[in-house]
Amino acid sequence: MRIGDLARETDTRVETIRWYEKAGLLPEPSRTSGNYRVYGQVELTRLSFIRRARDLGFSLDQVRALLVLAGNQDSACDSVHENARAHIAEIDRKTADLAGLRQELVKLSDSCGGGSVADCRILEVLGPLARVHRPVAPTTKRRPSPAL
Repeated sequence: MRIGDLARETDTRVETIRWYEKAGLLPEPSRTSGNYRVYGQVELTRLSFIRRARDLGFSLDQVRALLVLAGNQDSACDSVHENARAHIAEIDRKTADLAGLRQELVKLSDSCGGGSVADCRILEVLGPLARVHRPVAPTTKRRPSPAL
């Protein structure tokens, strides 16, 4: 199959597939006499694995490590488990950060009493720029008249 077919099969952009090749996550594909990339079931399976790992939030380095581990069928699963646990810990940290951010934004939103922008508590917390910034009116560029 060609790169467009692989892209459709895996719901991956062609540019992303090329980038994965450059990053070493996908091997360089064979080429036709017309220099088109040709992919088979092995590449389809590997790209599907990469996409699923990325959908689960694994970093590219983590995906690389998982690909190495998956390629060594005789090794113990402990390393895969450790990678998953490390990723879960990172998700937990990000979740806590987002919960704190949410709580702060809820407090700010609840402190808004309406009224004018001049009295807006949210803009006040964002800093003085909100008070002194004057939006620039959009300009319309005139098109040159066509030559007659």
